[in-house]
Amino acid sequence: MYRSHSCGELRITDTNQDVTLAGWVQKSRDKGFMVWVDLRDRYGITQLIFDESRTDAAVIQQAKSLGREFVIQVRGTVIERESKNNNMPTGDIEVLVKELTVLNSSEVPPFTIEDDTDGGEDIRMKYRYLDIRRNPVKNSLLFRHKVTQEVRNYLSNLDFCEVETPYLIKSTPEGARDFIVPSRMNPGQFYALPQSPQTFKQLLMVAGMDRYFQIVKCFRDEDLRADRQPEFTQIDCEMSFIEQEDILDVFEGLTRHLLKSIHQLDVEKFPRMTFDEAMRRYGNDKPDIRFGMEFGELNAVAQQKEFSVFNNAELVVGIAVPQAAGYTRKQIDELIEWVKRPQVGASGMVYCKCEADGTFKSSVDKFYDQEDLANWAKATGARAGDLILILSGPAYKTRTQLSALRMELGNRLGLRKPHEFAPLWVIDFPLLEWDEDTARFHAMHHPFTSPKQEDMHLLDSEPGKVRANAYDLVLNGNEIGGGSIRIHDKETQALMFRHLGFTAEEAQEQFGFLMNAFQYGAPPHGGLAFGLDRLTAILGGQETIRDYIAFPKNNSGRDVMIDAPSAIATSQLDELSIAVQAP
Repeated sequence: MYRSHSCGELRITDTNQDVTLAGWVQKSRDKGFMVWVDLRDRYGITQLIFDESRTDAAVIQQAKSLGREFVIQVRGTVIERESKNNNMPTGDIEVLVKELTVLNSSEVPPFTIEDDTDGGEDIRMKYRYLDIRRNPVKNSLLFRHKVTQEVRNYLSNLDFCEVETPYLIKSTPEGARDFIVPSRMNPGQFYALPQSPQTFKQLLMVAGMDRYFQIVKCFRDEDLRADRQPEFTQIDCEMSFIEQEDILDVFEGLTRHLLKSIHQLDVEKFPRMTFDEAMRRYGNDKPDIRFGMEFGELNAVAQQKEFSVFNNAELVVGIAVPQAAGYTRKQIDELIEWVKRPQVGASGMVYCKCEADGTFKSSVDKFYDQEDLANWAKATGARAGDLILILSGPAYKTRTQLSALRMELGNRLGLRKPHEFAPLWVIDFPLLEWDEDTARFHAMHHPFTSPKQEDMHLLDSEPGKVRANAYDLVLNGNEIGGGSIRIHDKETQALMFRHLGFTAEEAQEQFGFLMNAFQYGAPPHGGLAFGLDRLTAILGGQETIRDYIAFPKNNSGRDVMIDAPSAIATSQLDELSIAVQAP
């Protein structure tokens, strides 16, 4: 066998045992009469010693020729180290080598295989198989495995059944853009890669599977950012004969189980907040509630003065930044420039310092007296020593801008602590949202989401006010899961398609298979899907997902390691009946 033990396994209790190890050369130190080699595998590092008084001369010469990342096998005896290393689990011992076999040599790697590497992200992505040898990436993948196993065990113990659904499916017009796959056997026709297994898991409920889950790849052809990939993994779940409360209980339990099993944290029942409340208090539907700075609406105390910027605004709203009244003008000007960036889009910002002596100093003292500014402090919850920052303009846009500022300040002030966890349910989402480009309503979640029965009468008259039986699970300012109670009868589903602008013919063409299934006794059902990549990253104390994916794409959706996407041969295009025009 290649090894009797791993490189992270041996301890002082193994002294005098003959062992066989195999792995990669991390580094070596040649002192002439003695050579030390750090041997690494997935499990850790063991120090090897080659001593001319105890090791054959030919073996020592072999050891002197070893380079970084050579793959070797050694046989030897475990001995106690004279100079122990308390920073590594195997630091009490070393292996006195008797035999050395070079299994494979290695080129000098393009970056150091160390925790703190000298390789930039681009070069590490090109040589991802080397990057994974580094502890931070390797440990992230092992952490993902642990999360996945805990999820599987938890759901299986609740009688969920894991079922695979197809990857080659029908393209549908709702949601993000599909990745399209041409069919060779059906010229001129195409499959789509699934954005989620939504319709299939609903069909599984019609089929009587009752509790389903799947850890599944999904695909969306959309613009990318640090926490988004063109292919991503969902923990996809569905249940029959349930109401919304049942769904929330099960998946709150799953999240609580993960926090307990991974971080030994006991979390109380998750707070709940309606979509409208989240937007009013935090300016977005996935608020980070680890820190305060809740919005204070100032229309009543800031308008009807002589400051036209506020008077002409639909909304005047502010936040109190704790103990920031000491900010210099330079620091405040930098924040003003930050909110004026195109990514945020504010036209300016007003500030007010709450001084320690109980007085106020604002950038608009010309228009407001001390009593006015005291009312601002009351509305925003500001105390002595705080700094009030105020934006104004169209309501939705201004809330979004202030939310971005709040999150930025949370980062700058160290309030978003990575190993502090604050879960939250956001419920009662709007069923529909208006799209200016297409001048029609779209489903905020998807067209199979059930409207609240008490709002059904508003579908024809005020569709924007109809609430959905939909819910998102938020953790540390990130949506980690979302779902809804589904429509389970053909009539309501047909009504929903009509309000989304589908003709009866279009609805039948796109979703006829689901509508037909509903004729055969579809049970009440609903579900939820977690984003596994994001969930794992947040549980690991990060918000970017790339290091928790073995082979991620870059921000352009490219795999620079294998150089994909790439052109394909003309003969392949011909087989697929695809004609490509010359540029």
